[in-house]
Amino acid sequence: MDEMNINPEIFTLTDEEGNEHEFELMDVMDVDGTTYYALVPYTEDPEAALEEDTELVILKGGEDEDGVDYLTTIDNDEEYDRIGQIFLDRISEMLEGDFEEEVPEE
Repeated sequence: MDEMNINPEIFTLTDEEGNEHEFELMDVMDVDGTTYYALVPYTEDPEAALEEDTELVILKGGEDEDGVDYLTTIDNDEEYDRIGQIFLDRISEMLEGDFEEEVPEE
């Protein structure tokens, strides 16, 4: 089996208490002119990541008055649920495509 060389895109985010946390980018999409990011906590050990219950973190992109990009939480529950479901569907489709094996025709 060929081993894939995957270099994840890692984001270091600072929480409200000033603590830094690393997240791996799973997906990005634009909806109605807003960019949303789906992230999971980053671990260097992929085997351990599979064993953990990983929470999908969804953030909204923005830009401040100085033109600096930032990520922020989604405060509106309806917006969070709607965007979260879109991401879950997209990620599920991506994973299904990766694990499906082609069956040779006889």
